[in-house]
Amino acid sequence: MIVGMVFFSCKKKQTIHITAKNAATGEPYSGLTYYVVTHKNVLKPYGGKKAKTVATGTLDENGEAIVTKRLSKNNGHGVRVEEPENSCYNKNIQLYFSEEDGKNFKAEFEFAGCSYRTLKINNVNCQGPNDLFDMDMHLVYNQNYTAFSFPEKSGCYSNEFINEKVPAGKWFVEWWVTRNGNTDYFTDTITLIENELFVYEINY
Repeated sequence: MIVGMVFFSCKKKQTIHITAKNAATGEPYSGLTYYVVTHKNVLKPYGGKKAKTVATGTLDENGEAIVTKRLSKNNGHGVRVEEPENSCYNKNIQLYFSEEDGKNFKAEFEFAGCSYRTLKINNVNCQGPNDLFDMDMHLVYNQNYTAFSFPEKSGCYSNEFINEKVPAGKWFVEWWVTRNGNTDYFTDTITLIENELFVYEINY
């Protein structure tokens, strides 16, 4: 009887709510495989961590799964969702949680498929070597994801970046053009469709 009490005192019931959605479209990702794992430190001389899968399954038509397990308070815990095919973006690969996260842990994953982008930049109104051009492109659904940023270019700059593989979805484009000491600022928002090529041209 005492042994049973000690066993259950070392484990706590935890509910994990797992969701996955397409960051580009907002639609749920159904059918993806998820894993709930525990990990603990390995004793010397080898060290490191030993992981064990304690639950696995597939997300339903709403891109969701709810898992309730008794998990050891002394081990670390994580949730992982396998990336879908043709994925070029993920917000999370594996999320870790502990007893401090409460009885209900929300594991939220986002993915986006791949698109192709050709970018053409042309200084069609070149005034000479003092012309300056600078630009940035980043995902609307993740402002920290920048897929195109380069040092400021000078003079009669022209270039093409052909068929670059990038995440699908909305992109925010901004660029600066300086001529004769005056700087103009431009912005645009473009939408890249999964598996399609988008050609974008800037003539300044």
